[in-house]
Amino acid sequence: MANFSYRGRSSGGGLVNGSLEAMSASAVADQLLLQGITPLEIKPAPKQENGDGLKFNLTLFAEKVRHVDVLLFSRQIYTLLKAGVPIMRALAGLQESSSNGAMKRLLQEVRESLDSGRELSASLARHSTVFPPFYLSMVRVGEMTGRLEEIFLRLFYHLDFEQFMRNQVKSALRYPSFVVAAMAIAIVVVNIWVIPAFAQVFKGFNAELPFMTRLLINFSDFMVADWPYLLAGLVGIIFAFRAWVATPMGRYLWDRTKLRVPIAGKIVEKATLARFSRSFALAVRSGVPVVQAMSVVAQTVDNVFIADKIEKMREGVERGESVLRTAISARVFTPIVLQMVAVGEESGALDDMMEEVADMYQREVEYELKNLSQQIEPILIVALGILVLVLALGIFLPIWDLGKVAFKR
Repeated sequence: MANFSYRGRSSGGGLVNGSLEAMSASAVADQLLLQGITPLEIKPAPKQENGDGLKFNLTLFAEKVRHVDVLLFSRQIYTLLKAGVPIMRALAGLQESSSNGAMKRLLQEVRESLDSGRELSASLARHSTVFPPFYLSMVRVGEMTGRLEEIFLRLFYHLDFEQFMRNQVKSALRYPSFVVAAMAIAIVVVNIWVIPAFAQVFKGFNAELPFMTRLLINFSDFMVADWPYLLAGLVGIIFAFRAWVATPMGRYLWDRTKLRVPIAGKIVEKATLARFSRSFALAVRSGVPVVQAMSVVAQTVDNVFIADKIEKMREGVERGESVLRTAISARVFTPIVLQMVAVGEESGALDDMMEEVADMYQREVEYELKNLSQQIEPILIVALGILVLVLALGIFLPIWDLGKVAFKR
């Protein structure tokens, strides 16, 4: 028996934390489901002894189930179920055709769980690190409504949309990241090899050097002589930042700050709201009650600040307020979106309107991403110009005054 710490969400939508003793993480998930708790994270409790180092290393480098594996699983299981293939035969076929060893093992465990009498949603919930709460809730709705194959198709489109957004952001940031990395490398090369060579020449004049030159020489000397401290400080800052972001308050403040970053902030906000709108439309269209849909969708936006706004919307709806009023109070939606929400709520087609909102945000994000390089390029040019100006003033200004310095000698 081992101790496991867990984090889950109760049937009322509240967060639950604790620890349980069981044979495996799957057994912990079963106990939580029996208690009406949807597990979000299950991990071994910290141990005092460190005798499983080899096992830890093997787990660290083991093959994992990727986002694309879940995407393909959703599409393939939909096709098989729609063709009338029984669920057990469908899972067996997917297990044999999967090229990912971790996915094979997952499907085998799901089949064994189904053989023992569990439902598909409960079997998938035993792998909460692979299938998010939103995915599990949708599968559970599909089981209750008898439209499981349709749910898997909608989940496929939902996951495909999320992957598309990630790929768009990575593609847009590739060029700026390359330029920033090249500038950083250039700064290191100049400070380690170029400036020290000029410093030896300048010291031979025994004259007072310009402030910019002294600043460059002192910084170069620091990098050459004390680079271990500089590297240790940089690593320490990175680890301290990661530890701060790992805290609830730190994650909240960081997610709120990301939305206020010039240029990139509005893209992140629109992408997050597009993900929320599409997830909410999918949940409502599949028969999930609005309150429960908001509670589940809040976990899919990948932004604690926006998730907190959605949770407050859910609390307002629970008190009897309209979705429009809670959306206005959230202060994250544009007037056009609020107008669409009002029309959808009055006409009873809220899911359709939220789908339109998601499409609108997606088009805006695509446009912003296509123009991201053009917006960042002037900033990079200005930064590069400042760097060249500092180097020119620091290195070449004494050379320009070489005649004056020689005359003083």
